[in-house]
Amino acid sequence: MTIRTDFLPFARHVLLALAGIALAGAAAGADAPMEKLTVAPVLKEVTPAVVNISVRGRRMQQNPLLDDPIFRRFFNAPGRRSVPIQGIGSGVIVDSDEGLVVTNHHVVNGAEEIVVTLQDRREFEATLVGSDPRTDVALLRIEADDLVALPPGDSDSLEVGDFVVAIGNPFGLGQTVTLGIVSALGRSGLGIVGGNEGYEDFIQTDASINRGNSGGALVDLDGQLVGINTAINSPSGGSVGIGFAVPTRMVTAVVDQLLEFGEVRRGVLGVVISNVSPDVAEGLGLDAATGAVVSQVMEGSPAQQADIRPYDVIVSVDGEAVDGAADLRNRVGLVRVGEEVVVALLREGERLEKTVAIGEGQFTAAAIGGTSDRFDGAEFRDIGPQHPLAGEVRGVEVMRVDPGSGPARAGLQAGDVIIAVNRRQVANTREFFDVVSQQDGALALYVQRGNTRTFIAIR
Repeated sequence: MTIRTDFLPFARHVLLALAGIALAGAAAGADAPMEKLTVAPVLKEVTPAVVNISVRGRRMQQNPLLDDPIFRRFFNAPGRRSVPIQGIGSGVIVDSDEGLVVTNHHVVNGAEEIVVTLQDRREFEATLVGSDPRTDVALLRIEADDLVALPPGDSDSLEVGDFVVAIGNPFGLGQTVTLGIVSALGRSGLGIVGGNEGYEDFIQTDASINRGNSGGALVDLDGQLVGINTAINSPSGGSVGIGFAVPTRMVTAVVDQLLEFGEVRRGVLGVVISNVSPDVAEGLGLDAATGAVVSQVMEGSPAQQADIRPYDVIVSVDGEAVDGAADLRNRVGLVRVGEEVVVALLREGERLEKTVAIGEGQFTAAAIGGTSDRFDGAEFRDIGPQHPLAGEVRGVEVMRVDPGSGPARAGLQAGDVIIAVNRRQVANTREFFDVVSQQDGALALYVQRGNTRTFIAIR
């Protein structure tokens, strides 16, 4: 489908309205003609591509306390179990020939039946092509004729202050349109999707987004799809003017892989990175606190093969500037495995370029010297220069602990530094897992957390 772009410049009209065109018209006289301010023509073009989605199925309860045997015994509560779900959401037709519909992972997660309702009230049962919880993007297919599609536009062209329109199915009311502006770009680290494993690069908007809008379209005033509405930040559960959408740049990359593989196969550099703070920039002699500083390079990784080293500061990928660690992670994570990228970095004041063939997989504890079933749900690394305790203690940094996992129930937390195991000091992850592999019984972890030290028992 071709989106019509010869309609009136709506952004100009809205800006004129905000500047007081109504007052100017009144001053000219009650009978003076006023230009009608509307986005109706563009909405007539795009709204047929936005659909309502209803799901039925089963999903595991999300309360991690139900994994805790002490909690269950004290409150006589059962463990987590499958519970029925019935929900609503929105979606966007992105290919009319193939019947492809983009929505959110959380809308269809656990669904046994997915029904797509078009604007003309036709209903179709959808099949799930693939879903990616780490970006909260899912792809459906319906068998239908006479569909209207809204192909992805250029989300990279957005600027803060641009007007955008959110279209979806809030609270199951049916198709609803709200107008707002782009409030911020590149929002990340919110933990909205995928927990610590999520890839976040959100467009923030004050266009009203509510429950049921998830998976709907965020379009600019040229009628281009620039994002998929995903989440809100609200203490009440309703819109307070802080909504988030996955940019189409990310959506397109995910959809391409879902079509080809049914899943997203993420690429990795094989480095541990952190943001360049002003203090780090000063210490490394950098002019500005931008980019991502490398604190560790994994053995055998693509980064090691390309001669990327600790203390290197990665400033761009394929010519696109890197704002920070999250930005670099997002960019690399959506590059196809095996593709080459040009990484620009700063090393001791010199700018270098390295060509890196992106690898597959994730470098976790298993790739850094070992693993143990007792630590399922936790991830470790050698303590790096970005940690507040760097230089004060030697040990193993706890990068991540999944809620409800064994380490979490024992009291281990992200940011902890494990100094010793059963009275044996461990200076790095290799020593840590060597000691763990030799112990059959309980493990007494000697842990430093902030300014305090404590023991945590793991069985």
